[in-house]
Amino acid sequence: MDGRDRAFAMELVYGVLRRQETLDWRLEPALKKPLSRLPLMVQMLLRMGMYQLVYMDRVPASAAVNESVNLAKANKAQLGRDWSGLVNAVLRTVTRLPERPFPELQSDPASALSIRYAVPQWLCTRWIEQMGVEKAETACQTVSASPALTLRVNRQRVTRDAFLDQLHQAGIAARPATISPVGVILEEGRAVITIPGFQEGLFYVEDEAAQLVPLLMDPQPDERILDVCAAPGGKATHLAELMSNRGQIVAMDRHAVRLQVVKENCRRLGVAIIAPVVGDARELGIVASRRGVGPQIPPLGLFDRVLVDAPCSGIGVLRRHPDAKGKKDTGMFARHQTLQAEILERASTVLRPGGVLVYSTCSTEPEETEAVITRFCRDRSEYVRESIVPWLPASALSFITAQGALSTMGNTLGMDGFYAVRLRKTKGSL
Repeated sequence: MDGRDRAFAMELVYGVLRRQETLDWRLEPALKKPLSRLPLMVQMLLRMGMYQLVYMDRVPASAAVNESVNLAKANKAQLGRDWSGLVNAVLRTVTRLPERPFPELQSDPASALSIRYAVPQWLCTRWIEQMGVEKAETACQTVSASPALTLRVNRQRVTRDAFLDQLHQAGIAARPATISPVGVILEEGRAVITIPGFQEGLFYVEDEAAQLVPLLMDPQPDERILDVCAAPGGKATHLAELMSNRGQIVAMDRHAVRLQVVKENCRRLGVAIIAPVVGDARELGIVASRRGVGPQIPPLGLFDRVLVDAPCSGIGVLRRHPDAKGKKDTGMFARHQTLQAEILERASTVLRPGGVLVYSTCSTEPEETEAVITRFCRDRSEYVRESIVPWLPASALSFITAQGALSTMGNTLGMDGFYAVRLRKTKGSL
């Protein structure tokens, strides 16, 4: 496909995934039986046609209907019969019906939010219970929105102002991020490799909220730092920049293939202090003290700072992965909490007394955030929480929780949902 067709296909696929609950609700009045009882391919043809009718103004209604019908005809053999008549009837009925008003929030707020913003109803119910209807609606709006392309400027090679000038000279509309001092937001999406400065390593693609996490580490030149879940290397390379490319960062990940991505990002960005290490963070300390693994993993208690950017449910980045909505469920929070607690416990054993540990997740759900930290601090009394206020820009102070942690849950600035907390290992503890 050429660039225009590729962009159209991307918008259609991601648009249907992002708006599926809303599309299904809009299709209901034109169907004689539930959509779920139709073959999956027919369901998707109807959703694609409906998405074009509702959300793609530049596509004429007749074209949206006709192309959906043609696709049904083209797949007649695979479907076992010709469904083009049904597709044609349903979509043409939709075009004749008056626009269906969204349900009011008062009677059933969870259902209404789910339909309006295409967020799973169980998640709407959960957020309403946690935050109330108003804040839950803000969170739903964030999840349903198409994310902007956000970059982190590599200040080892260029200033943000100079990089913005390059973009403007190339005719690319961009602006400084609202919170991150190194963030740049592009007004329109585009292929990353076509952005000026990509090959030269002038930037890294990263959400604005994620850019705030390394600031909480406050890394210093010549320190030794461990990033236990490092791939693809966004936070590790940011830490290297903050350290002026001096010191050592051990970037650990279970999967060697993912560490190849870290190496490539280091090469492109000009980072020389990151040492990729294949390993399971749950064996830190145990591996180093009992079996030994050679010189790659430093011995117990060597690191000045440790970053635990833990695996999580990914609820905070759901807008970037709309295909994952149907794979989420309430049971996942407990499963992730167990894994997060194990990683945090082992990572804490390789931090020197007086060192700093930052725990972060791309989820703001309490089971994966405050519950993990509360339990950890209760069991490891040598760790104390530190307010993150001194290490954040003043513009980010509204995202500091009562416990002194970072939470961008339900923000109105278009950032992902991130949580981060800063802990210090008190001097003299082992």
